[in-house]
Parts: sequence; structure tokens; C-alpha cells
Amino acid sequence: MNQRTSCCVAGCGPAGALLGYLLARAGVPVVVLEKHGDFLRDFRGDTIHPSTLEILDELGLADRFLSLPHTKVSKLSIQTTTGQKVVISLEHLRSKFRFIAMVPQWDFLEFLTSEAARFPAFRLIRNAEVMGLLETGGVIHGVRYRDQVGEHSLEAPLTVGADGRGSATRQAANLPQVQTAAPMDVFWFRVSRQPGELTEIGLRLAAGLGLVLLDRNDYWQIAYVIPKGAAGRVRQRGLDAFRASILSVVPELEDRVAEIRDWDQVKLLTVRADRLTRWHRPGYLAIGDAAHAMSPVGGVGINIAIHDATVAANILWRPLSAGTLTESDLAQVQRRREFAVKVIQAFQSAVQAHVIKPMFDANRQPSLPWLLRAILRVPVLRDLPPRLIAFGIRRPHVRSPAVLTCS
Repeated sequence: MNQRTSCCVAGCGPAGALLGYLLARAGVPVVVLEKHGDFLRDFRGDTIHPSTLEILDELGLADRFLSLPHTKVSKLSIQTTTGQKVVISLEHLRSKFRFIAMVPQWDFLEFLTSEAARFPAFRLIRNAEVMGLLETGGVIHGVRYRDQVGEHSLEAPLTVGADGRGSATRQAANLPQVQTAAPMDVFWFRVSRQPGELTEIGLRLAAGLGLVLLDRNDYWQIAYVIPKGAAGRVRQRGLDAFRASILSVVPELEDRVAEIRDWDQVKLLTVRADRLTRWHRPGYLAIGDAAHAMSPVGGVGINIAIHDATVAANILWRPLSAGTLTESDLAQVQRRREFAVKVIQAFQSAVQAHVIKPMFDANRQPSLPWLLRAILRVPVLRDLPPRLIAFGIRRPHVRSPAVLTCS
């Protein structure tokens, strides 16, 4: 079956969902294709930073979004087993949202798509796996996708690849890419959280190991940071050794670490960081992780993707509405976003090089970089790290209009 729309978005993650919402709100017919039947994937990015909350507030959605079950976190701590500790606080930000909202990503995506569905120009097709791009004479004009019925063609003047770090559309578009060597991988798991425990995001560093604790109200979501490619060795040592290593870093979990009963509860995230050097071709644009896979450092991936979607809608709604879209419009999206992405990736690389990589030396006692400790002691400088985490670089505002009203 052949179909047509003004914009086809491949992938309904944060970037795809928000772009679909913004374009439909501006009166641009948009179809979002989601490979799965739901959004229920465990241990996806769940940190909604102040910049995203401010964008939702500009859309009149923040209050409804924050009525969902969530945890508010205003402090990020880094401490070592040798007693060093620094705290990065969001409490001094110039924003009505001086916290990170911890919300399961599936709730965030269901919220955004439910709000988008109130616009008649928005359509979400679930269980729709993109099989390839439609291309004629070097111009991309849609996608082929498969659902439970069969294969279909969806034609559109613009196809947006928002299908994540394993992007099928990016691969089909054959865009040039640079990769950064990440020194780590991450095991994710959860243990219960006791009432009265600190509400924070905490990075704990020991000789040879680091753990990140994310407060999820009734449980801790924990990232067990390991050297790149070491997952097999960790599993081979067995669960008893795994649990013991956790307690060597966070001994206060002694009464709960037995909740990890088998390896099925421990999910591996293979960390990668890359960036397209060109995000576009005639008729195609990549955004979010499809354009630049981010390291988990800082938990900023969702928010960078949201910024991409906001800027893309700001620039593209008018030419899409008028039928005048050119590749120079797509290039403008990259120009507006690329510098910010490069700065954040450089920040993540610095943290990986100066905090995480030294931590993997089991014969060396962990120590926090003196520069970080110095910055956080000086009032005029202490707000720089929280601002970078909260807002990134060049925080965008919504400039696309509200042409359509909700049904």
C-alpha cells in the first residue's frame, strides 16, 4: 500500500515524538513510525533536565507532565571510597525548574504521543519497522516499512531519521561519521530504596570500579561502570563476586544486594559515541542519536535529542507547509545544533578521560580531579557545571507556531 504525508519520522524516541508533536501543532501532516508496539524498554534514559522541562512549559505541557509519577533530583554527587566528595547543585539555576525529573521514558513517550494525537495532522503507526529509503535520482522521498499486514511505501518530501544509535535510515542514507573511543560499558540493574535515603544522583568511585545511583523513588537504578569489553570477564567471575564488588563501593546496600538473583536482571549497555559529519541528504535529515550517539555521562542524551527536535521544527515547519523545502533548510538544522553537540561530547570525553578511565586502575586509589574541586569551591564558577548539565549549549526555545488546535 502506498501512502503520502508531508514529513515521515522514523523512530518514536524523544526526538521523533517531540518533532511529530511540533510539526503537527504547526499544521504540517506528519507520520511517525515506531518499530515496536509499545515503549516498554527497560533502562532507557529517564532523566528529564530543566531545558526539556522549559520547552514543555513553553508548550503548556509541563504541569500535566509533572503530574505523572516522578522523582525530583536537585543534586549530583561524586565521591570516592577514600572520602573525597563534591556536590553539583541545580538549586542556584535561574529557572523555575531547578531539578532533574526522573520519569520512565515509556511514560514520557506515551505522554508526548498522546498529546500529539490531539492534533489531526499527527499519526503514529506502531509495529512499523523501516526496511529502507525510497530514493530517485539521489533524492530521498520516503521509506519502505513493514507492519503486521505486510510491506508499505510512505512517500514524503522529508524523511527524518530519529531511529536511534542503530539507525537503519542513517545507514541507508550512507552519511559520513566519526567515532569516539569510549573507555567504558555499563551494566544496569536495580535494588530497592529505603525511605529516608538521600535523594540525589550519585557517582561512587573505587579503585577499579564506579557505580552511579539514580533515585527512582522506591528503588535505586544503578549503573555499574566497567572497562570497555569487560562484560564477559565480570559475568565469568559469577554473581557472588559481582554482589561483593557492589558492596565494596556502596556498603549501605548490604541488606539489598541479594535482590540481584540472576544475570537476567543485569542489562548491558555497550557505550558508544559518534557523530555524523553531515546530517542530511536531499529529502533526509538525521537527528538525536541517529545523528550523534551520546555517552551516558551526565544523562543528557534525551535532552540533546529534544533540542534537535525543537530546532528542526523551528526551521522546517515553514518550508514544509509551503512545499519549498530544500537541502539548505536541512543544513541549517545541522549548523544550529552541531556546535552544541560537539561541546557536550567534548565535556563527556573529558569526564571519561580524567574521572572514569583512571578509576579502572585497580592499583590506584581514586581521586577527584583538582580542577573540578577548585571550580566547585568558587561561587562565580560553581554554577558552570550545573548549567552545562541542565541546559547544554545554546538552549533552544520553541519558535514553531500553534496553527492547529487540539481535538
